[in-house]
Amino acid sequence: MASPLQTGKQSVNLGAQGVRASRIRRDPPPAVKEIVVRDREERDRWDVIIGVLTFALAIFVIIFAFGNYSGWSPAQYTVHIESQE
Repeated sequence: MASPLQTGKQSVNLGAQGVRASRIRRDPPPAVKEIVVRDREERDRWDVIIGVLTFALAIFVIIFAFGNYSGWSPAQYTVHIESQE
């Protein structure tokens, strides 16, 4: 095996008394905010609920708009309520 080449620099002894401490002043790192991770199944349930309600609302709006366009209106019907007293 080859031996390492000699360098011209002396090695530094970091445990010696003469080593001075760094004088760079730094602020402490900011506190890490705790990330709340929701349960994946709960998030999936909410995604499904929102998707179904959005789809139902879209179908309702399309049917109502088509009825309104074709001349149908809920105002054409009269509801008679009889009391049974």
